[in-house]
Amino acid sequence: MVKVYTIASGKGGTGKTTVSVNLGTMLAKLGKETYLMDADIGMANVGLILGLQDAPVTLHEILAGKNNIEDGIYPGPGGLKVIPSGISLQGFQQADPDKIRDVLSEIVKRCEFLLIDAPAGISKDGVVPLAVADEVILVVNPELSSIVDALKTKILTEVVGGHVLGSIINRVDQDKSDVISRKMEKVLGVKVLGIIPEDTNVRRAAAARSPIVVTYPDSPASKAIHRIASDLIGVAYKEDTPAKVPREGFIDRFSKALFKKKSDKK
Repeated sequence: MVKVYTIASGKGGTGKTTVSVNLGTMLAKLGKETYLMDADIGMANVGLILGLQDAPVTLHEILAGKNNIEDGIYPGPGGLKVIPSGISLQGFQQADPDKIRDVLSEIVKRCEFLLIDAPAGISKDGVVPLAVADEVILVVNPELSSIVDALKTKILTEVVGGHVLGSIINRVDQDKSDVISRKMEKVLGVKVLGIIPEDTNVRRAAAARSPIVVTYPDSPASKAIHRIASDLIGVAYKEDTPAKVPREGFIDRFSKALFKKKSDKK
């Protein structure tokens, strides 16, 4: 059975698209046929993050009726399939947002998981992704403005007949994670699915045009996303542990020191 999640946030700058890309990549790495569609046809960023900004066919052309859905699907990291939106204003003007439902009906025939990166804020273009998904996941920062806007998005989702599964709190100080989680659940009235800590490797991965779960799999943010993805597919989280290096015995250390001294004398 296909599961469709819309990743949404009330305001821009929460890291929503970065979470979408990394969560989709991790689901694919866990063996699930996963598609990620950038539904933000006005301010698309998925393609920029994954180096697909020059893709010849994007969601713009599909929504304009110029190309079929097959033409706009690109291979992504970890086996993820990506449908980026274009970055040109001309393409945006020609795209018909009302056709998104038709596109989605075609995509769900091909995958196990579909993640929809929704536009930030409350707009006409952003309502459809909230309404058509099985469940909506809110990406929130531990800031008042982000929390208030996320609450508005939750209310809008319920008004249009959608359902909010829970929230992912992004860019959190690890020392305050427990307190923030309890407060967020109380304010938003939904479960906290996971907390992604502040991690400098996120920016490094972005500069490399690669998801952090691929470039820095052992980083704190990667492990947090791995946990969330594992929970979504109902499997136990297993942390990848590096292979142990055997400890050197006395004879090995003595031999190394002996040969080093001999080589130094030459």
